[in-house]
Amino acid sequence: MTSPTNARRAARAARAALTLVAASLALAVAGCGTSHPAALDASDLAEAQTFPFFKIYWAGPRFDGRPLAAVDGLNGYIPKIGDTVYYGDCVQTKGIFGGGSCELPLQVTTVIYVLHSNATLGPQRNALIRGVPATVYDEGRSIEIYTGSVAIDIFSDSFAHAFRASEELRPLNAPESASADLPEPNYCPGLAGAVSTALAEVMESLPDNVCQRTWAQQAYNKQITKTASAAGSD
Repeated sequence: MTSPTNARRAARAARAALTLVAASLALAVAGCGTSHPAALDASDLAEAQTFPFFKIYWAGPRFDGRPLAAVDGLNGYIPKIGDTVYYGDCVQTKGIFGGGSCELPLQVTTVIYVLHSNATLGPQRNALIRGVPATVYDEGRSIEIYTGSVAIDIFSDSFAHAFRASEELRPLNAPESASADLPEPNYCPGLAGAVSTALAEVMESLPDNVCQRTWAQQAYNKQITKTASAAGSD
């Protein structure tokens, strides 16, 4: 039977493995192993502040007293992975599961959303955060928030940090308040599991009836597959 620790690691790997690999070069400028990173270069921050493709979300220059350690910006951007900001006062050897004797308290990745089912995330619960749909998983240490054309993935060392970060999110490269609701998504998130009445109402009210159209297409595809399977068995 899969242990809770291995299940947590597998869920995180599915969402963050490529991000962590891509981040290694960004974090290398700050140090390696477990050490105090050098101050973030102003040019690296400026690069992220002028990122042209979509809003990159962060929690400000410091989070829970920890400095911004690294940012991907344009040079570190890979479309399938997104763009990430990292907070912490130590730098760990990077890998799929990290390393060293410390854990970054916060990593925030913003990526263009591609429709997928959240079933692979393992145990999870759906929620409304900052007025938009979200999924909490990894025993509360990870949260995926759906807004605009992107998903914001929060990876943290505790639920308290992850939730606090969700309350402090604002764009690094656009003017927007951390206290306001986030823009509603222009897509229908692939939520798995129970959905509250309040969350269902938000999903059903998204622009252009996007969830109704998405659900109808999924039902049609399922019926076509079922019909084709039945015909093939005759």
